[in-house]
This record gives sequence, C-alpha cells and structure tokens, in this order.
Amino acid sequence: MMQLTITTAGRTVTIACGALLLDMDGTLVDSQTCVERKWRDWCRRHGVDVDELLRVSHGLQLADTVRLMAPHLDLAAEVADLVRREEQDTDGLRPVAGAARLLAALPPRRWAVVTSAWRRLAEIRLRHLGLPVPRVLVTADDTAHGKPAPDGYLMAAARLGCPPADCVVVEDSPAGIESGRAAGMRVIAVATTFAIEALEALKADWAVDDLTGVTVREPVAAG
Repeated sequence: MMQLTITTAGRTVTIACGALLLDMDGTLVDSQTCVERKWRDWCRRHGVDVDELLRVSHGLQLADTVRLMAPHLDLAAEVADLVRREEQDTDGLRPVAGAARLLAALPPRRWAVVTSAWRRLAEIRLRHLGLPVPRVLVTADDTAHGKPAPDGYLMAAARLGCPPADCVVVEDSPAGIESGRAAGMRVIAVATTFAIEALEALKADWAVDDLTGVTVREPVAAG
C-alpha cells in the first residue's frame, strides 16, 4: 500500500491506497486551450451553442459530445474530423502544477491513467509534455461506455490487480467524479476546470487546487 498525503483547505490528511488512477485532460494535462479552440470552431461551423457544449462536455468522449449536442450530424464523419484536428494541435498544452513530481514518485505498478481521449491522443499529449506514459493506460479505445460509467476505472483496477475499494481516483470533472464513485473508489477532485466548491458538492472525498496538494508519502519499495 502507498501512503498519500492530501493537503486541502489548510489541513493535511494521510490515506492508504493500493493504486492511484488519474484522469488526463484537466488533471495531468492542462489542455483547455486546445479543447476549447477545437469545440469553438466546431460549434461555429454547425451552429451549436458553444457555452452549453463546454458546460457538459468535460470528461465525455468525443462521440458522446457530438451525439449529445448535434444528433442530426454524421457521427462517424464528425468524430474523424475532430480526431484529426485534435491530434495535430499541441499549442497551449502544459502540465498541471505538480503532475510531473507526483508521477515521478509513483511506483510503476501502482498507478494508471483513465481518460476519455483515445490512445493516440493520450500518448501525444503526455509525451509532448515529457510526462510518462503509464504501463496501464485505459482510453476511449478500450471501453464501450465512457465516463460517467465506471467501466474505465474498473478496467484499470483489474489490470493493476488492485481491488476497487483500495483505489483512489484523481479527477477534475463531474463526469469523472461520478465515474470513480460508481466504481466504488475514493475520489480526489482537482479544481483545475471547475470551482472547488462545485466539486465538493459532487461528494468527492477530498478536493485540492492542483496536484501540488497530493504527495506520495511512503511509496512501496518495488512496483
């Protein structure tokens, strides 16, 4: 088991966990500039309300967002175009504060990334920022049901050989928090995309401003 120290609202809490499962966009990677640029252009071309889309799209897979906001469009064609545009755009990407330090401290067999992005995009973004690609990377390519369904987090726990109750999820979006809780896991909310008060209202177990508030206190000696 690992010991995690969580610093929030002037207090420090230490918890034990078997594995740390992290979202990517908004949690490890600040991709807001890229994501909003993509969606603003798409909404302008299709006459979709961009403010409403941005309100509901965080944490969702591309196809789920398109299906929700413009069900009349050719889903496969729209997703293919969005995929191409997003893979070519790294302008404005940056690591979330504390991400590199936290990942460097985690034993390789005790953490995973669970993202609504597809595998190629996840690898592009992590490598562009010099962040490690984990041994266990669960993406939209791996699950039939994206967040807020628990499938991705349950798959990551199984691949790590860790019971869900021993896993801690780190998420920045309502859909991600709901996904982690539905998987029976404890959740740390990161207030990089939504206000910390809004995330606490979603019944995350803890809320921090960024990943500088999460420290591996006593990592296990060997994977």
